[in-house]
Amino acid sequence: MASQLNPYLAFDGDARQALEFYHQVLGGTLDLGTYGDFGSAELSDPDKIMHATLTTADGFTLMAWDVPERVPFTPGTNVALYLGGDDPRLREHFEKLSAGGTVTLPLEKQMWGDEAGTLVDRFGITWMVNIRQNA
Repeated sequence: MASQLNPYLAFDGDARQALEFYHQVLGGTLDLGTYGDFGSAELSDPDKIMHATLTTADGFTLMAWDVPERVPFTPGTNVALYLGGDDPRLREHFEKLSAGGTVTLPLEKQMWGDEAGTLVDRFGITWMVNIRQNA
């Protein structure tokens, strides 16, 4: 039996915009399902996202939803999404993800020898990028 572990992001009504943005940055296939699509009367806005999945050719998977009114939504800073490897496209991903957000650590060479940086995107999601340098 196969298993997977990937981030599932909660949003307060802007999951569609966030996943469409990540789709522009990372490419891949985006599947969006609204509460209305699933026949749920859970929300006053049936166009909110009940389940979304972005799957990229690089093997990344992001999932997201808009939390219903009955679920408390409290954004936090205790989780970050990590993009790492030796792919030079990671620099481009960092730049695009930072548009409209805040760079908290510029993407530059760090004491461990890799280029690394951190940002909070315009949707309040923290991203850590580490570009491994060849020895």
